[in-house]
Amino acid sequence: MELDKRFDEYELLLDLHFILRKDVVTFVEKLPERLRRIRTETERSARTSRGGVDGRINWNATYKQRYSRNPRDTSVFVVENRTVDFDIPENIVLVDLLQTIYSTLNEADEYIRRDYDWIQDRWHENGELIDRLTSIMERNVNIKRIRSPEEYEPSERMLTTAENARQELYREAAGLLRSRNRLFRGEENEIRQLLKSTSIAPDNQDTLFELYVLFRFIAVLDDLRDESISFQTISQGRQEIARLPGSPEMVIYHDQAARDRDISFRTERESTLEDPIPRAQKVQTMAHEVAESYFKRDFEDHTGRPDVIVLEIRDEENDEYEYLITEVKNSKRRKTVRQGIKETLEYLAFLRVNEDFVFGREDNDDYFGSGWNGLLVVQDLSEETISFEDQTERSQPIRILQAREVEEGIRETLSRLNLK
Repeated sequence: MELDKRFDEYELLLDLHFILRKDVVTFVEKLPERLRRIRTETERSARTSRGGVDGRINWNATYKQRYSRNPRDTSVFVVENRTVDFDIPENIVLVDLLQTIYSTLNEADEYIRRDYDWIQDRWHENGELIDRLTSIMERNVNIKRIRSPEEYEPSERMLTTAENARQELYREAAGLLRSRNRLFRGEENEIRQLLKSTSIAPDNQDTLFELYVLFRFIAVLDDLRDESISFQTISQGRQEIARLPGSPEMVIYHDQAARDRDISFRTERESTLEDPIPRAQKVQTMAHEVAESYFKRDFEDHTGRPDVIVLEIRDEENDEYEYLITEVKNSKRRKTVRQGIKETLEYLAFLRVNEDFVFGREDNDDYFGSGWNGLLVVQDLSEETISFEDQTERSQPIRILQAREVEEGIRETLSRLNLK
């Protein structure tokens, strides 16, 4: 499947990276000075009027006109009018580029206005560039006098004219538009160069590790079937990240819960159900046992709400659903790993869909599923632990993966859930 078919809002995603390019930002920085010397063309038109004059009189043409008609008629004048034309090819190219940048900034406002340093650094380090561009687009007299490009514009002829213009403003505008056109045609080298120059890496190492696990998950799922996986942009208020069609359908969510599917993790403190205490006690006990088993040592005896990765497997035809909950801890510390174990178990024990517990309902006290419904991913540990391969031979409620085991562990877990 082509990239634009696999990614939701693919064109916006491309344009968002496009406006992060340094040459695009520099182009906008230079605009106020350059627009003072915007190019125009002067057009002169002549017309014959009788009695009234609303322009410059061309006396030579006037006498000729009178002579050819009626030499005695002094009410005839040939009047010249001069108009300034802003709608020249170079300006159409310029406006098309500026409208592209301006509309992208507006459409991607949720990314730009939030605390994303990788955008703030580009668009705010030399002043409020976004506000400056907004002022140009909405109030600059010269820009407002240029018509908006038609659907088929700028044409090849217009781009060529701009590329050969004397003013650098127009040559750069044409070059940037040419580059953007190559992006939208899907030229691989252009896309690679764009991502290389505008790569976005979170400063937070915990988030980076979490995204690494998320992308490994997606890569494994994408390799499972012939159907091509489709992607959603990670954004505020949206939890679905990727969807793999087929039977069963698989959907990955990245959040505390997949609220749009009525999936939640509410503990007994928030519960209105009767007597949830045994479930909470089971979490505490099992977390202690798993930690002792994994680290091969006794522990003497904190639950946070970090993001989790939720995989929902839907077999709607048979009304069957399966879930895989993955917690990620970017740590090698025993205390943090133990906390991750407890949280993973708690997620499983309190996983709800439409307010109903998924595991351990009615007389069944198997609060954690089959043993393959929960994964905890941690950094590579130097101390002796049970390998993932050894864990597969044991009966335990969750599996623990170190970073080096992630891809192998995800594949094995999915195969145990009979999803191949």
